[in-house]
Amino acid sequence: MLPLARLWYYANPHRGKIWFATSCSVLNKFFDILPEVLIGIAVDVVVNQKTSFLARMGISDVMTQLVLLGILTLLIWALESAFQYLYSVSWRNLAQTLQHEMRLDAYNHVQRLEMTFFEDQSTGRLLSILNDDVNQLERFLDGGANQLLQFAASTVMVAVIFFYLSPSIAVFALLPIPVILFGAYRFQKRLGPKYDDVRERAGLVGARLANSITGMVTIKSFTAEDYEAKRLAGDSLAYQNANRSAIRVSSAFIPMIRMAICVGFVATTVLGGWYAIHGSLAVGSYSVLVFLTQRFLWPFTEMAQMTDLYQRAMASAKRVLDLLETPIGIKHDGKELPVTSVKGDLRFEHVCFDYMNGVRVLEDFSLHLLAGKTYAFVGATGAGKSTLIKLILRFYEAQKGKILLDGEDITKLSLQDVRRAIGFVSQDVFLFQGTIRENIAYGRLDASFEEIVQAAKVAEAHEFIMQLPQGYDTIVGERGQKLSGGQRQRLSIARAVLKNPPIFILDEATSAVDNETEAAIQRSLDKIAVGRTTIVIAHRLSTIRHAHQIIVMDAGKIAEAGKHEELVLKGGIYATLWRIQTGEGGMPPIPKSY
Repeated sequence: MLPLARLWYYANPHRGKIWFATSCSVLNKFFDILPEVLIGIAVDVVVNQKTSFLARMGISDVMTQLVLLGILTLLIWALESAFQYLYSVSWRNLAQTLQHEMRLDAYNHVQRLEMTFFEDQSTGRLLSILNDDVNQLERFLDGGANQLLQFAASTVMVAVIFFYLSPSIAVFALLPIPVILFGAYRFQKRLGPKYDDVRERAGLVGARLANSITGMVTIKSFTAEDYEAKRLAGDSLAYQNANRSAIRVSSAFIPMIRMAICVGFVATTVLGGWYAIHGSLAVGSYSVLVFLTQRFLWPFTEMAQMTDLYQRAMASAKRVLDLLETPIGIKHDGKELPVTSVKGDLRFEHVCFDYMNGVRVLEDFSLHLLAGKTYAFVGATGAGKSTLIKLILRFYEAQKGKILLDGEDITKLSLQDVRRAIGFVSQDVFLFQGTIRENIAYGRLDASFEEIVQAAKVAEAHEFIMQLPQGYDTIVGERGQKLSGGQRQRLSIARAVLKNPPIFILDEATSAVDNETEAAIQRSLDKIAVGRTTIVIAHRLSTIRHAHQIIVMDAGKIAEAGKHEELVLKGGIYATLWRIQTGEGGMPPIPKSY
């Protein structure tokens, strides 16, 4: 389906407004053309007086004819101005409405897509679609749509007048039209792919800028400023060259149309003048044709601009609509699961999972996590620990097997309800630009300030917050860059505590903090874990030694399981890791997977 047809289908709820705006554009052009007709009638009155067109209509007095023409002129100009106001307001409001709705629809759709989609997409490209491409459509609807409609209306109306007054002159005046339309078609075919390339290049530039800005610490620490500037220059140059290629094609269009217009204008002037001299065409009609020839043909010079704007808009529409039509791989609907009813019993039954690259991460994995207990997962990088968390949160779905929550298959439950039942603290803490209060409240947006403070105290964050100049109203900066890693981590825990979920998951929550912060987080966890199913992934074994059960993972399977003391005495993988971290001598050989 063509992008314009897809856009028309998307705008279905606003078709009444579109038709109204279209009608105003057409009527404005109708009243815009009429003054040229009135000029011809006025010339006819002056030349023929009592035998003029208006006299034959029954108005014989010349002065009355002129007064009538003056009144009609005022009325026509008033109506033209009124419809110009109406179409301008209608198209602009429609453009703003569709821009707003399309951006929100696209953003909401992106939020519902599974994590595998984001693995193949750059942040810059998505930002380019959600911002630049949506804005490009707004610019087209704001002015380009009206231009196209008025161009079509003007062409049809003037052609009708030409054929009515002199079919033979009309034929000669219309001779350039096939050449112009054929040229426009050829230019459009050449411009379409070029503007697709322009939009893609724009997305790459956006991706490069997004990556560079978010990775500024790494760039500075490796003194890679010049290298990144060169990479951006390469992407920007490619974008510039893509635009230049499109500009070369679009710029050649106007000179071609000018020559075609010249042919039509000469034909009307010479042939019409010959007819008027020999009496086969009234002088008034000749005046109308001469004035309308330029009115008829000159808008074709704007076809290049209109085609240019149209192609840019359609390239943008295609990218936005393609994003909107990206299938949602993980079903959101399902059986309702009130958070208050969740006990937190989790069961993995013969779960198998591969990532997009085809590498098997979990192989026939089965495990039962009892409600209200604390479980810790340890193992080498790539053993499958974090994958288990992602499957519980349904960021991904297993290819085989089932995950049950309180005996219910989580794929049959409402996705939002499942996630509402889980408090997740990631190793990679993300804080939003805003205050500390706002970031903690993200766990429950309707929470009172007292509840926010209580959550901060549980997370051992209240003390350092109160030492800041603005306390809970301190701005954390983008991604929380004004705070230390430990402070960000404690705010992340406070956010999850405020959510008060029956299941609590911590993924490497203490891996990047100092010993003092680790001790504070450990005290927090001791309070948080009471009465909840708590899952902890950790490399620092000191933080999980009191877990009800420790599961050691190796190559997507359970290698060992038991309490801390049991696993240390067993002398296996866990014991090896424990001796490494505590610095004890007589360590057994480290397994190759480590």
